[in-house]
Amino acid sequence: MIIRTAQITDLPGIMAVYAQARKYMAENGNATQWGAAYPSEELVKEDIRLGQCYVGTDDKEKIHFVFALIIGEDPTYLRIEQGAWLNNSPYGTIHRLGSDGTRKGCFAECLTFCLNRIPNLRADTHRNNLTMQHLLEKYGFRRCGIIYVKDGSERLAYQREPGIPFS
Repeated sequence: MIIRTAQITDLPGIMAVYAQARKYMAENGNATQWGAAYPSEELVKEDIRLGQCYVGTDDKEKIHFVFALIIGEDPTYLRIEQGAWLNNSPYGTIHRLGSDGTRKGCFAECLTFCLNRIPNLRADTHRNNLTMQHLLEKYGFRRCGIIYVKDGSERLAYQREPGIPFS
């Protein structure tokens, strides 16, 4: 698997992956986290423009997964309830991770890529997203509390400190 910065020409493939991810989420008890249209094409275009959207492709350039890695302070993480962040060191946030469901190990590949850029990582997910919760915890993230996204809905907040080995 090759992970590279997404280009605007990748947009149709990226949106197809996100459509498949939304379908998987809905079929597995998490229909409300992304609803029918998140992430929007406009948001993905902005991630691409900012150089923070990445795709995982095979050797034929087929996109199998996509994510955003945003390095720096995330405004939605300024307030955390029912807990606290593990540290306040500079961090990166993994957002909008989606897979087409055809390959195993996409999360581990995404995580390895991100850890090579910044070893202190945060992420959040919906209470109903049991798949993501399992993956975060399997790979050394600890649940830190509750944060609220832009629309006011709650998310479970996770952090992975530097030096934690894969389990």
